[in-house]
Amino acid sequence: MSNIRGQGPFTVIPRGKTGYYGLIGPGLTEGVDGEKLTADALWEAVTGKPGTQTWYESVHITCRSPESEAARKAENERIYALRRERAEKAKTEPATPAQVKYLTTLAEKVGKERFDAEFAKVIKGSGIEPRAPRQRCATAARRLTKAKARKLITALVGHP
Repeated sequence: MSNIRGQGPFTVIPRGKTGYYGLIGPGLTEGVDGEKLTADALWEAVTGKPGTQTWYESVHITCRSPESEAARKAENERIYALRRERAEKAKTEPATPAQVKYLTTLAEKVGKERFDAEFAKVIKGSGIEPRAPRQRCATAARRLTKAKARKLITALVGHP
């Protein structure tokens, strides 16, 4: 884009406490080349005064016109639809044998007490029963869904 003039409603988006992140809007970009929009050029376009920045820094331009937003949402839907579908399936499909095996290995490493505590957190609010006192961890893990098994693995490994 060589000139961003006339692309709909414009906004100057603050970046931190010291500068601006983007600029879009009628009348604010007169004479500003979109390819060479720097923080200095942005400052000058907004305030009418020359900028004081002595280094080059490109500025990200975001257009929030209804057409741009519709195109962005359609692209997001195209990209993320498959992920959302797979995540929904994971909430109902049983845990895979690999997940059960890994959970059994983790249970041996972290101990049954921690396994039970994390298992209880993961199944809270679902119809899955807690592990019985003499039940093997692998048997309890087989009752999990893929999504719940993934959460339990993450909790046992120690990642947030």
